[in-house]
Amino acid sequence: MKKPVPRFDMVRDPIRTRWYLKPLTKLLSWPDMVIHKPIINRHPGTENLKPPYILLCNHNAFMDFKVATQIIYPNKANYVVAIDGFIGREWLLRSVGCICTRKFTSDTVLVRQIRKVLDNRDIAVIYPEARYSLCGTTAVLPASLGKLCKLMKVPVATLICHGHHVNSPFWNLHDRRVKPTEADFSLILTPDELESLSVDEINDRIVEAFQYDDFAWQKQRGIRTPYEKRAEGLQKVLYQCPHCGTEYKIRAGGTHLWCDHCGKEWEMTELGELRALEGETEFSHIPDWYEWERSNVRKEVREGRYSTGELPVHVYSLPNALKFIKLGDGKMVHDGNGFRVWGTDFDGDPFEMVLPVPSLYSCHIEYEYLGKWGDCVDLNTLQDTWYTYPYDCDFAVTKMALATEELYYFYRESIGKPCRPGLA
Repeated sequence: MKKPVPRFDMVRDPIRTRWYLKPLTKLLSWPDMVIHKPIINRHPGTENLKPPYILLCNHNAFMDFKVATQIIYPNKANYVVAIDGFIGREWLLRSVGCICTRKFTSDTVLVRQIRKVLDNRDIAVIYPEARYSLCGTTAVLPASLGKLCKLMKVPVATLICHGHHVNSPFWNLHDRRVKPTEADFSLILTPDELESLSVDEINDRIVEAFQYDDFAWQKQRGIRTPYEKRAEGLQKVLYQCPHCGTEYKIRAGGTHLWCDHCGKEWEMTELGELRALEGETEFSHIPDWYEWERSNVRKEVREGRYSTGELPVHVYSLPNALKFIKLGDGKMVHDGNGFRVWGTDFDGDPFEMVLPVPSLYSCHIEYEYLGKWGDCVDLNTLQDTWYTYPYDCDFAVTKMALATEELYYFYRESIGKPCRPGLA
């Protein structure tokens, strides 16, 4: 009989930051403040802002946490963090005030924990995009955000950082020493406004505050990134050739991208733009290429053609913060029914996870996760997280992420409840 695997204690109350660790959080963030010299724009209303309040932050790189720490210091805060952040350091993360969650799940316990943070008269720091931005632009926000803010009845502020994706993009984490970066600290909702506004109006204000574009910001400020491998990894995001339309044949090296199918080649300039070496430059702005890919996925979804087919996958489980457990090898399908992963573990027992379209408005993906196993999709329930790694096949986890969102949007339209712009 199998020994039960211990699960992460998700219901434990959040800990207020230990007094002796609070100076350490500021100290550990200080080197990046020196290197990147962020310009902090404190907008009207934040001068006298005191806890308790909710701080909603955009998410482009780990440096987001460091800037947030500098801005709120010396006030205490609790940060909502995904479970993989706790691996091997649960005590430390709990002690500095982190709250564990599993991404893209409906977690009512988390709502109670945020209420506890605010009752302690501290700051609840939330990254509502729930993943690093893939190309330095706003990711979809959950529609439940407005309801949460209205329920909590405390001020809502935003911290929107600029330059963190350009400095260390999700697809190539090398620090490019970009400086100065920038951050906008704004008060967007007061308790009186939360009481008088509808949930939809609250959501509209949050979405408006979350509009950002790191590559446009870079160009506007003339910030150059001379890093000689700056294009490497970008093929993870830009997986479809805009010249011939072929998927999964874009390659990258040094400062160039090219298509192995048609031979078209582009240079990524020091200003973060793309330039075709011959012929038309289809997309000079990287997010425009990404959104073109989304439009193609949307068409597949709405015509009923989208499917990955059966992909062979290695499956790892993360039931707690101790370590990854390899479940075994199996198959994964993502199509108009949602995600299905199944296989047989090392004891010969079957495993399966099914996440239908209505249950998942977006999904989390990783590129070359931990530098070991390649690209993956991580799929969550309230009790477990499965990291699924396709192998020996053509695929792009970026396309799966786009399709997850487009399938959800299409489903909402089909039941007469379309998503508001920027929300899911």
